[in-house]
Amino acid sequence: MTATDKPDFVPIYDSLVAEHGDVPAEAREAAEVIQREAAEALDWSRVRGGG
Repeated sequence: MTATDKPDFVPIYDSLVAEHGDVPAEAREAAEVIQREAAEALDWSRVRGGG
């Protein structure tokens, strides 16, 4: 999709992002942090002598 192909509602989305922040991106980042922390918490390899 090029800049000329963008739908008309994009400026509304852009103004919402400017006003409230990019909530989907922030949620994605938070989910990635939680997934890393969960993987570390559930990693039993050090307990079993794997590392």
